[in-house]
Formats: sequence, structure tokens, C-alpha cells
Amino acid sequence: MTEPLVVLLHGWPGLPSDYDRVRALLPGVRCVAPALAGIGEGFEGAMPTGSASADAHAQRLLAALPGGVPLLLVGYDIGSRIAQAMMRADASRIVGAVLTPGYPGIGARAAAGDLASRFWYQHFHRTPVAARLVDGREDAVRDYLGFLVESWAASDEPVRTPRFDEVVAAYARPGAFAASIAWYRDTVGYAGGRPTSIPTTMLWPERDPLFPIAWADELETWFTDVALRVVPGGHFVPLESPEAMARAIADRLGR
Repeated sequence: MTEPLVVLLHGWPGLPSDYDRVRALLPGVRCVAPALAGIGEGFEGAMPTGSASADAHAQRLLAALPGGVPLLLVGYDIGSRIAQAMMRADASRIVGAVLTPGYPGIGARAAAGDLASRFWYQHFHRTPVAARLVDGREDAVRDYLGFLVESWAASDEPVRTPRFDEVVAAYARPGAFAASIAWYRDTVGYAGGRPTSIPTTMLWPERDPLFPIAWADELETWFTDVALRVVPGGHFVPLESPEAMARAIADRLGR
């Protein structure tokens, strides 16, 4: 059997290069890390209503990836949500997945009042003022994204590397921040979808402030063949726990 193509889907605010350290730990593995349309490096213009949803991203990616090649999907943050939409759209092409939260079992829990301090940014991104205050201003993009990244990571390391300068440059182009937050306009909440039998590894960060490990309680309802692994670090798994992610990918490939 042809070895699967490993498809690495980045998060927000992220870039395909988020996976550089993971790829370095997988010599000989065929990987592709696409730029997601409208997000960071994938910005080419405004995103029309509906074009930034998880399902729309999934359809574009499935059309762009080579046919007849089995796919192993890897995703964190919104990349995980897009991978799950791909699994729903064309399960026949996908032989496995390595994901991070969220997933449909979270349901309405993210809307709980005591979590408002975690998820406020999603509501902010759905207002016109978000783009007015941030878009096209490098200083504002750096301050805003830096604040969020430091809030979600286990340390400030992700904002102290040259990689964060690349993030700022990609998201600070006029129109780029506005296009990137169209995801939040078109993808609301965590409920919905349907269960999948695709073999899946769920990497749950032990210090992720957005998704407490207690929310893993519904995994087996939505993934009938799932292995849960708690990994070190915060929300940005390929940056903070590249060894754990690479190991999970290698295991899914049978290496």
C-alpha cells in the first residue's frame, strides 16, 4: 500500500512553518503543509461570506490534494476543525488523523459564563470593530496576536522567536487580519457534525487554557476509534510539543 501523504494543517494565528520542527523529526515521511485560504500566508484578498467555514476550507483542500493518494490528516486549533470537516466530507481518502481540541463533544461548554475570559476573542472577531482596530497596523497586530499567543501557550517562548516576526508580517498586510478572522464569522461554536470511524489520535495539551482535559469526556462518542494522549505544553502543540506530535504521526504510519 502507498504510504499516506501527511497533511499538516496550521491554526490561527499560524503559518505552515508551525510544523517545521515536527517535519524535521520525520525524515523520509512525505508531508505537505498548505497555507489555509485567507489565513496568514494564505491571504490573497477578502473572504466572501461562507468561504471561510470549516466545510469550505475542507472542500478546497480536498480538491487541491492529489487524488488516489491516501491521506493522514494532522491539525491543531482551527486546523483540527478543518481536518474533521475533511473527514466528514470524504472519509474514503483518509486513513487516519492526529488532532488537537476542539471537537463537537465540546458542544456549548465554551459559551459558559465562567469561560468568558477565555473565549471573548471569538465574539470580538465577529464585530466590525475588530478589523477596524487591528487590520493593516503592524504595531496593533503584534500587540494583539502577541497577547493571545502568550495567553494560550504554556510560556512566552512562541512570541520570542523569529517565527513570530513572520506571523506578524503575514497577518499585518492590509486586509490580512480581516480575512483571517472571517473564520470566526463563518464557523460558530463547536457542536454539529457526525461521528467518524477514521482512526484518530487526539493530542490534548496538559496546559491548554482554552480546552481543559475534562472536555475529553465525549471523545468516544464522536471518534469510534480514538487514542487520547495528554502532551506537555500549551495550545500550540506543533510548536510546544513537536516530539509528541511527531511520535503520534509516526505511530499512525506504523513506523
